[in-house]
Amino acid sequence: MSVSIAMVAAMSEESSINPYFDSRDDAGKGDPDSTSKTLRRYHQLLWSKPLPNGDPFDLVTTRKRCYLFHESERGTFFLSSDTVVPTFRSWLRMKPITDAIDSAELDEFQILNHSMAGALIFPGERRKGTLTINGARGMNSRIADRLDLTLEAIRRYYLGEHSPLSKTLDNYKDFFDLFEDFNGYVEHFLLQDLLAEDGRNVAFFTSFDDFGVASALPSNVEQYRAYRDNASEFLHARNKRINAWVSSNLS
Repeated sequence: MSVSIAMVAAMSEESSINPYFDSRDDAGKGDPDSTSKTLRRYHQLLWSKPLPNGDPFDLVTTRKRCYLFHESERGTFFLSSDTVVPTFRSWLRMKPITDAIDSAELDEFQILNHSMAGALIFPGERRKGTLTINGARGMNSRIADRLDLTLEAIRRYYLGEHSPLSKTLDNYKDFFDLFEDFNGYVEHFLLQDLLAEDGRNVAFFTSFDDFGVASALPSNVEQYRAYRDNASEFLHARNKRINAWVSSNLS
């Protein structure tokens, strides 16, 4: 589904955040997750809000060499941005598949995955014994950087169940404790549109086999298009949810 210029303009006028802003537009030649000032400002505005127990979770950008920073009685957190719904366009292993798809289709998906709905923050400092969450998501083939599979791992973490990210998530227990439970985490980061109709389980972008396959990458063009279509539907829905939240909570 493409987004009309009128829709983007209406969202921009309606709120202080345009969810469909392409974070590459002010990133220069760098990685938008690091160099886009607009993306960082949007993260700060969206996620600086009370935690489930009412404690403030204020994020600041004044700490040197830190993307976003929080310090309170709840802990000290160095947070970074991650693009969480990959198009796989730059993945060499996916080149035989993505090369078979029209570049205009890939361009449209790539614009959408660089909108606000395609970004999330995680603790950015590497702790002893594991990769960062961002690093583990990308390096583990059974996650393959996908948000749906990451959210399933987080859901299992809160239930005390195992996943391919268990060791890493355990290492950032203080961060996940902020949100008390899976529902608190989902609501804080406006991820409700990645849940199934029951509101408790994850709605996966492709068929899910309990992390049993060696790779979570789509294996052919048909599977890739199914992944892209479901991911795009989620991104549009989350952008709409972000816009509604901004309209209600930010002047």
